[in-house]
Amino acid sequence: MKRRDLLKGVGVAAAAAGLAGCRPDAAGPASAGSDVRLQWKMVTSWPTNFPGLGSGAARLAELITQATGGRITVKVFGSGELVPPFEVFDAVGRGTAEIGHTAAYYWKGKAPAAPFFCSVPFGLNAQEMDGWLRFGGGLDLWRELYAPFNLVPFPAGNTGVQLAGWFRKAIGGVADLQGLKMRIPGLGGDVIARLGAVPVNLPGAEIFSSLQSGAIDAAEWVGPYNDLAFGLHRVASYAYYPGWQEPGPTLEAIFHKPAYDALPDDLKAIIDACCAAVNDEMLAEYTARNQQALDSLVREHGVQLRRLPDDVLVALRRAADAVLEELAASDPFARKAYDSMRAFRAQAQAWHSVSEEAFFQARR
Repeated sequence: MKRRDLLKGVGVAAAAAGLAGCRPDAAGPASAGSDVRLQWKMVTSWPTNFPGLGSGAARLAELITQATGGRITVKVFGSGELVPPFEVFDAVGRGTAEIGHTAAYYWKGKAPAAPFFCSVPFGLNAQEMDGWLRFGGGLDLWRELYAPFNLVPFPAGNTGVQLAGWFRKAIGGVADLQGLKMRIPGLGGDVIARLGAVPVNLPGAEIFSSLQSGAIDAAEWVGPYNDLAFGLHRVASYAYYPGWQEPGPTLEAIFHKPAYDALPDDLKAIIDACCAAVNDEMLAEYTARNQQALDSLVREHGVQLRRLPDDVLVALRRAADAVLEELAASDPFARKAYDSMRAFRAQAQAWHSVSEEAFFQARR
């Protein structure tokens, strides 16, 4: 069944539940909310309708509005339009907006374990993240972590493995990272700091001007599809891979817990289905668009696409293991999340050695 048909079916079910709620003998939370008409705000960390990220947020708002038959109408506010990009978490927690679309690794200062539910260096890819969250206990842990902040999280997008970043100068070895000022959020920043680099956390909209002015020497954003849209090739000539720092970043839809808890069960089910649809759709879009954009960057704009040197990758992996272990040792919830993720990664990696990896090798 196609996703649109599924959502249409969910909408029909919601309408049926609404009609049932009008019956005198109807009972339960669905009947209490059958006539609800809510106008919700969504704040995001992305520019309005920015390809992939911003358009994914807009798509989620559209789906919720359509699938609920207008019982919930969602208006989207892009980065900075209602709240700054790094204040989405707090804004939704206090009820300034009912929904946020953002990334959990931005909140490690508020909840040290938060990055595990977006992406960690050398962690899970997109397929593995979905498996861990949906069937490995990850989502239960995520919701436990966010509950004290008045938030209910859902997976709502994934870009797949990203680029390692854009650099104004070539990287020949670990020594070239000394003193390098790089825009890189989350635990990736902690890792490169171990190798002498200086991590800088900037919203996406400020990356171009910061590279252009020399305020930073390098930056990671997402991948070819988004990086081309931001024009990063105009201010940095070298694009490096693989994306060790973000192998499968899950984007989050976070809901103001009191607003979400007050919904009838049918509307909660619709929200779940809409988030799942956008989560799958975004990864499909990036899979389709990234290579097209990369071809343009290399062939039309002369970008130097290079693999990070082996000694750099080895040093990054060692630093990442140390950073993650220290984080787990410093915070009980981070330990719980790390142990759960690491066990799932071992299980997934064992299976992928005879499935995905074996198939890719055979297809070459």
